[in-house]
Amino acid sequence: MQYARWKEECKEMDSHVGSGKIITAPIITEDGFPIKDPLVLLEATSDTQGTSIATGNSGNGIENRVLDKQIIDWKLTLHQIGLDVLRTDRTMVFYENKDNISKLWDILAVYAWIDKEVGYCQGMSDLCSPMIVLLHNEADAFWCFERLMRRLRGNFRCTQQSVGVENQLQHLASIIQVLDPKLHGHLERLGGGDYLFAFRMFMVLFRRELSFGDSLYLWEMMWALEYDPGICSTYEEDNTGAVVHKIEGKVKSIRQFGKYERENMKKRANDGDGPVPISVFLVASVLKENSTKLLQEARGIDDIIRILNNVNGNLDAKRACVVALKLHRKYHKKLQEKKS
Repeated sequence: MQYARWKEECKEMDSHVGSGKIITAPIITEDGFPIKDPLVLLEATSDTQGTSIATGNSGNGIENRVLDKQIIDWKLTLHQIGLDVLRTDRTMVFYENKDNISKLWDILAVYAWIDKEVGYCQGMSDLCSPMIVLLHNEADAFWCFERLMRRLRGNFRCTQQSVGVENQLQHLASIIQVLDPKLHGHLERLGGGDYLFAFRMFMVLFRRELSFGDSLYLWEMMWALEYDPGICSTYEEDNTGAVVHKIEGKVKSIRQFGKYERENMKKRANDGDGPVPISVFLVASVLKENSTKLLQEARGIDDIIRILNNVNGNLDAKRACVVALKLHRKYHKKLQEKKS
């Protein structure tokens, strides 16, 4: 019901929402004026509500100018969502059905409206697509995506000074520096010491490095390894929709936690920065597995990106998790040796 209310709210602002069609061209200027674009004319819905804004059929458009900054910002993202949706999992038979494409667009458009701080960013369509494929009910797919974004939305907070995954990139740099100083030195000499070439792996959780099925398998393994029984408290809400953190009694056994989380709990007393997400060690495992190739073939940033883009087909999800756990243990062991 809540999703239906939000979707209706979005539909009142732009009638493409829920129409079965998507937008792939800008429909509004930054000043709030409707754009008269042939591409928009072709895609505009046939209903009367909001059509003048979508098609620009209202003369000079002054009477249809949008003044609300939040609505303008939201409308400015709609065509970008459309362009990304058309590129998402485009080889899958599932998306040959245009209803499924529009469902993905609708969910992302609604999410962009309710998350005023982050809105929509490129990469979210890759994270949302599995929810559409696995869950037939659109509202169910939306809420699973919304919960996933609670976990990952920090990755999408970017400013002119920093990127959302900066902390993870810094952790990755320190891990490789400790575990494979030769590789780290080589990457630094090539101008890759900031590890920005690994940006995509963190943003979409290996969705583009693995096949659809393998990436979901990896997600399940990651989250099982990181499992914390108290994580459900982050899903509890009060009547206002605000998140309420509840403690449902004491955990009886450490074995209720995932394997990676158990190891983190043992080390937490010595780690002032808190646990590092397992995704960082997964990316480290990919770099370690391709270390020889990177050292021998990489002569610049473009070569690094090319080598890492070609891991698809060679990356085994289960092995990546096993190696990530080994690197996690080895990294903390070396840190302890340095301290002592």
